Amino acid sequence: MSVYIHLAAALWVLAVGGLQLASAKGTPTHRWIGWSWMLAMVVAALSSFWLTSPSNLFMGYGPIHLLSIWVLVCVVVSVIAVRRGNIRRHRGFAVGAYLGTVGAAIGAIALPGRLLHSVFFT
Repeated sequence: MSVYIHLAAALWVLAVGGLQLASAKGTPTHRWIGWSWMLAMVVAALSSFWLTSPSNLFMGYGPIHLLSIWVLVCVVVSVIAVRRGNIRRHRGFAVGAYLGTVGAAIGAIALPGRLLHSVFFT
C-alpha cells in the first residue's frame, strides 16, 4: 500500500510542479495548487520511509532516503520563506525540491532492482 501512496503523491508532485513552474506566480490559483503540491511533497517524502530494501546500506534505507529528508527541509523552509515575504528563498527551495523529485524519479527508473526499473525495463 505504501508504494501506491508514494507513487500517487510523487506523480502529483511531478505533474503539478511542472505546471507551477510554467504558470503565473502569486495568484490565488498558484497558492492553492502550491499548497496541494507541498502536501504531496510531504506525503511522498514520508511514505518513502516505508519503502525499504535489504540491499540498502543502513537498516533498509539507502542514499535516496536522504533526499526525502532534504525534501522535508525544503518544504518547511519554502513555506516559512513565503510567509515572511522572501519570495526568492521560497522559489529556490521549492524549485530545488521539485528538481530533487525529478532526480529521484530518474534514479528510480534507471537503477536496477528498483520497482519502477522493473516496470519500465522488464
